[in-house]
Amino acid sequence: MTLHQDYRWISTFLDATAAEAGAARNTQLAYGRDLRDLADWAQSKSLGFESLTRADIEAYLVYCDAQGLARTTRARRLSSIRAMYRFAYAEGWRSDDPASRISGPGKSRKLPDTLSHDDISALLDAARATGRTDADRLRNTCLMELLYATGLRVTELVGLPVAAVRGDPRMILVRGKGGRERMVPLSKPARTALTDWLQHWDRQAAELRAKRLPEPRFLFPSSGRDGHFSRVGFFLVLKEIALKAGLDPARISPHVLRHAFATHLLAGGADLRAIQTLLGHADVSTTEIYTHVLEERLKTLVLDHHPLAKP
Repeated sequence: MTLHQDYRWISTFLDATAAEAGAARNTQLAYGRDLRDLADWAQSKSLGFESLTRADIEAYLVYCDAQGLARTTRARRLSSIRAMYRFAYAEGWRSDDPASRISGPGKSRKLPDTLSHDDISALLDAARATGRTDADRLRNTCLMELLYATGLRVTELVGLPVAAVRGDPRMILVRGKGGRERMVPLSKPARTALTDWLQHWDRQAAELRAKRLPEPRFLFPSSGRDGHFSRVGFFLVLKEIALKAGLDPARISPHVLRHAFATHLLAGGADLRAIQTLLGHADVSTTEIYTHVLEERLKTLVLDHHPLAKP
């Protein structure tokens, strides 16, 4: 089987996944990268997807480990391989599924780094002063306030349609992974930042209409291919904000702010199921990574309020 044939397998699998499972674009991109790496490795061994055995796939995973890839990356690659071979077996391309019984490295259940309330306050203050123009500063403030107020994934945040936030809403509808929709509430500071940014957005849209040009449909528009501010663009802005806030940029990412949102809510008394809904997790087991916060709060409650726990 040639490399070209392997790539045809990947293309067909990705098309089917997008059509049938409604996989998010980032999931599709991850599948594609993982499977192309496997195809290139197989080609170097004069092998192909049609003939790979369980031992071959296990050898590839050993190769990935030797390359120094993180455990989470290796687990994701195995997940991609399993998904493709399930599809290949269902389509009759293979009479067996060589990946079905392979044990992966698993995913770490370690809670990613989070931020204190003071860290968040410093970042929000810094966002108001970060940017070359008033428009940049308004956009950066709105991005940061929305991210911390809602816990959105970065792709959900930068891809928000402007129609979703019209009318000073108390809650907004978000389309998340796999096309699943959920409602998330907005805090008062987030709504204020949103109102300020929309005033600028409307002025820019009016100028475009005056030139007979279409107005953007995204809340954070861009001239790039997607039509909205990119994940990479926001990542770089966030590093700049972290520097201005006096924090280590290596500690700060959109995902860390999402974890801070969940951790702070749970520590404040929010229900785990409510956190699951707000984060858009399909399975509560994903949200259970935060239960250590709940356990600490319950322990404190007992020690502070149980009559026999008092000295």
